[in-house]
Amino acid sequence: MSLSFGVAIPFVDHLGFTLEKFEGGESELHFAPRPEHLNSFDVTHGGAVMTLLDVVLATAARSVEQDMGVVTIEMKTTFMRPAKVPSGQHLVGKGQLQHRTRSMAFTEGRIYDADGQLCAMATGTFKYVARRHAAGPSTD
Repeated sequence: MSLSFGVAIPFVDHLGFTLEKFEGGESELHFAPRPEHLNSFDVTHGGAVMTLLDVVLATAARSVEQDMGVVTIEMKTTFMRPAKVPSGQHLVGKGQLQHRTRSMAFTEGRIYDADGQLCAMATGTFKYVARRHAAGPSTD
């Protein structure tokens, strides 16, 4: 059973990421790529892998202060091998908060294929921001 991100993230919902761990500076997400997430080599598109990494890093940062939001300041990604996923299986993303200040988080994440092989890794810097609450109806 997957966990809740605590907020609605339409793009993450669209991709089908599930949150499996979200505590103590660590996160884990699963992603079962569909055919529309593949590239011309029939492997997970690099943009989808980078999005998974961005969310893995961000949730690791948020896991220590779940009522705060984060925005990506920078991210460096390295691809080691194609992210191949047989039908019915998923990629696993694991993130860790390496260091934080009052307003910044420094994170690291890795993506593994269905065989547990490392496909990509990233480091990222995030800024903690107060969550915006949905505005009520206009009173014009």
